[in-house]
Amino acid sequence: MNRSELGAALRALREASGMEAKTVARSAAMSRSKLSKIENGSAAPSVVDTEQILTALGVSAEVKAEYMAAARAAATEITAWRLYRRLGFHRKQQQVQALESQTTVLRLFQPSLIPGLLQTPEYVQAVLGRKGMGEEQLARGIGARLARQSVLYNTAKTFRFVITEPVLRWQIVPPLVMAGQLDRVISASRLPNVDIRVVTLAAPQHDFPSHSFSIKDDRLVTVETVHAEVVATDPRDIALYVSKFDGFEREAVSGIEMRALVAGIRDEFLREQETL
Repeated sequence: MNRSELGAALRALREASGMEAKTVARSAAMSRSKLSKIENGSAAPSVVDTEQILTALGVSAEVKAEYMAAARAAATEITAWRLYRRLGFHRKQQQVQALESQTTVLRLFQPSLIPGLLQTPEYVQAVLGRKGMGEEQLARGIGARLARQSVLYNTAKTFRFVITEPVLRWQIVPPLVMAGQLDRVISASRLPNVDIRVVTLAAPQHDFPSHSFSIKDDRLVTVETVHAEVVATDPRDIALYVSKFDGFEREAVSGIEMRALVAGIRDEFLREQETL
């Protein structure tokens, strides 16, 4: 089976399972029309689409491996943010949530902003409010992003965050709100399955931050650029990101030292608030 045959093969699997298309689409966090386009061949399924459909169908590990191999035939996929904006950013958040629910170990490197899973409602609003969405779409997007955060309390999963220090100082919200956001980072770091590390400005470095990326179980990497999201599934590409993540993770502070650093920056924001 090659990638061009994948849509029809997925449809055959669904029909053999006896599941209705609307049920599979809902479980796979996609619209009924999108599933229809995938099944009739008018839209090529991405790696993420394929994995979520197969998970919704409950196929065996052997069948899943065969179909995922076909999906990965094109090792890199690029989706412009404008397409997500048109479809609704909340749908993108639901897709990410479905993918995170299928991930055992999530590694995330973030040199730009607080990771979505750690953001407070006010910070989420500040981030999404810059994407040119309407009021209703913005509200749905905020709700969908916050809904993702419940996965942090699933102790069967491991979360490893590496954040650069400028992220903690980048004031896209008022000082008091930023202080609350840093408190959220501190509290999340105490969860038994969550490791948050900070690459300090004072530490000598041997690499450059470049851009944010997340690694899901060594099976795919998601990279966020200015204009698009890039998904890489080639093991050689994944290995590059794992190496980059590991390098920054080794240089970052963690535990008590990390919390002291973040608390110190939080207190700076609180003192700034008092002068306003």
